[in-house]
Amino acid sequence: MDNYIRYRRTQVAHLRPVTDQDILQFDKTGSLLETTPSGELVNVSISTEDLTAGSPLIGDMIARNPSNHNDVWLVAEEYFKNNFEEIK
Repeated sequence: MDNYIRYRRTQVAHLRPVTDQDILQFDKTGSLLETTPSGELVNVSISTEDLTAGSPLIGDMIARNPSNHNDVWLVAEEYFKNNFEEIK
């Protein structure tokens, strides 16, 4: 038995799709950068598991912390599809 507890999200998430330009940047530099609303460049965190699976890929998403736009990370496509839906 593990120590993980199930939680339901209670906040709105900020996500955007990974683009071809993101992938080109990653292929050239080995990192993925995101521009914050204030114009700062921050590194997108990508887990070792997602890197091993080939990410960043079209279908993946870039997420940011709504309270701290310097905190950004990659969300793999399958996880995104299974856990998020757009607010309309």
